[in-house]
Amino acid sequence: MRYLAAMQPLVRASVPLLVRAAERCAAEPDDPAARRLAAYCLRHAEEERDHDAWLLDDLAAAGAGPAAVPHPIVVELAGAQYYRIEHEHPVTLLGYIAVLEGNAPGPRLADRLAEVTGLPSGAFRTLREHAELDGGHLDELYRVLDALAPTPAQRTAVSVSALHTADLLTRLFLSLAQDPGGNP
Repeated sequence: MRYLAAMQPLVRASVPLLVRAAERCAAEPDDPAARRLAAYCLRHAEEERDHDAWLLDDLAAAGAGPAAVPHPIVVELAGAQYYRIEHEHPVTLLGYIAVLEGNAPGPRLADRLAEVTGLPSGAFRTLREHAELDGGHLDELYRVLDALAPTPAQRTAVSVSALHTADLLTRLFLSLAQDPGGNP
């Protein structure tokens, strides 16, 4: 349940992050890639819309509710992206998305988690859905990134964003594993 409670606010941040990146692109009319990036962000925001509500349903199926306060690492994950969008370039969000989409749950993970945790299968709907939905997202992201032809500095910023995201996700999962029965 701690995993679900930690993921819900992270997923809740997805659509606003994508929309903000698109807004920042609109503020850069001289950036040749901005229009294409904005279109990708808005399209992807629609694909991700209401997935946080799915996690609320999963938590309810598990007999729990959302965390009263988001996990600090979740706040850091989303907050770092807001900073990068505002102060570096909206393209940096693609590094974050690449890590999240590139590590989508496997098709049998939901069933395995239900088995080992004793939680109902309905508590893992979001994992099940993302295992099906996220398969082509990473390929699309790479096509968009290639078409954007980011500058060397932007490519570096995307890479740093991806590495920072991977580090924070690792820290989050380790934190959840260290205290599996504690409060979210």
